[in-house]
Amino acid sequence: MATENVAVEGTEEGADAPKKGGKGLIIMIIAALVLGGGGFGAWKAFSGGADGNDAKEEEEVKNLLPPVYVNLDPPFVVNFEAEAAVRFLQVTVSIMTRDPETEKLLKDNDARVRNDMLMILSGQNYASVATNDGKEALRAKCLEAARTIIKDMRGKPEKIEALYFTSFVMQ
Repeated sequence: MATENVAVEGTEEGADAPKKGGKGLIIMIIAALVLGGGGFGAWKAFSGGADGNDAKEEEEVKNLLPPVYVNLDPPFVVNFEAEAAVRFLQVTVSIMTRDPETEKLLKDNDARVRNDMLMILSGQNYASVATNDGKEALRAKCLEAARTIIKDMRGKPEKIEALYFTSFVMQ
């Protein structure tokens, strides 16, 4: 019987020891994972990671390049009917880019850019371009037309950042 007591006592001690050690080890592993995951998440959120920094650097370099304005000269002159009278619209357009290749594509395709702009401008009516919202909508259409031409010429349409009406006269 003495042997059985020893075996029973040894079994109970052996059973208690792994449970305490196992629980403590599991708790330590879970705590390490939670703290490690939280630390990693905070690092990613606040540092942006390596990819976020590269994108920011590229954006800063892009902003360092001076803007180039491609003026579409001479000004566009179109006529359209407004109620019973014939009206004229004269618009001077500048396209902004920071990319030398896009600038070259715009200049090389000046005839096509001017044609598409003339088609858009002559398709307007007096009431639509008399308001600021109408002018802004017209500017957006012209910008999209310029980007489409650059895309067709295998350029990068997103490199055209803006299109401006530098003169807008209606008579």
